[in-house]
Amino acid sequence: MSKYNSADELVLWKQWADSKDPEAGNLLIHIYTPLVTYHVQRIGANIPKNISRDELKSLGMMGLFDALNKFDYSRELKFDTYASFRVRGAIIDGLRKEDWLPRSSREKSKKLELRIEELEHQLMRHATPEEIADFVELPVEEVYQTVQEHFFANVLSIDEQLYNNDEVENKSFIIRDDLKKTPEQQMVKQELIKDLVTQIEHLNENEQLVLNLFYTEELTLTVIGEMLGLSTSRISQIHSKALFKLRKLLVNEMKNV
Repeated sequence: MSKYNSADELVLWKQWADSKDPEAGNLLIHIYTPLVTYHVQRIGANIPKNISRDELKSLGMMGLFDALNKFDYSRELKFDTYASFRVRGAIIDGLRKEDWLPRSSREKSKKLELRIEELEHQLMRHATPEEIADFVELPVEEVYQTVQEHFFANVLSIDEQLYNNDEVENKSFIIRDDLKKTPEQQMVKQELIKDLVTQIEHLNENEQLVLNLFYTEELTLTVIGEMLGLSTSRISQIHSKALFKLRKLLVNEMKNV
């Protein structure tokens, strides 16, 4: 990850903690910048390509700097773990505030979902992406991307809803800990995971493998491609197709929160 060893980093942390030494701070930022790149790649896999990855990186760097300022190196905590929460949170918050998915795209995803339901009602079964693309007269890749964006937008909406509910209903009694999930969040996550496990068993071997490596092992699509001897675009297609197959469960679960 860097040319520095743990002993060197400990010296940098001490210099930073004792006097906020700017050189030490810059070196620590340099050491952990790959962490930002990692989260940009993962989040970037779920959003439109027209959103600048440089903008995502800028948001992530703000999260990294925030983590650097708030981290207590004297405690027995790994900075990588602590910073990951801050970096990912900063990127997600930035996307939410900037309303990254335009109204036209939101309307398009809703219309597509209605057309999919119409087609599946006619077929009396789940439609394939190719059948849907033909039915709505759109390229199949655009169908994949629209469904993926719709899912990610729902994830952001859930985060915002849970956050706002905590702030409004409990502001007199608690101070929110962004690093710890509420009981409600834990319950929603556990129920969703339980249902997802059942649905994922119906996916083909490649789709199950890619989802496992991306969401459980937390590898990027590029690294997964290198492991499986496939291009990043092919891995992205497998990832999108798997999400597409799970869309009914995912979208319905999001609406019920």
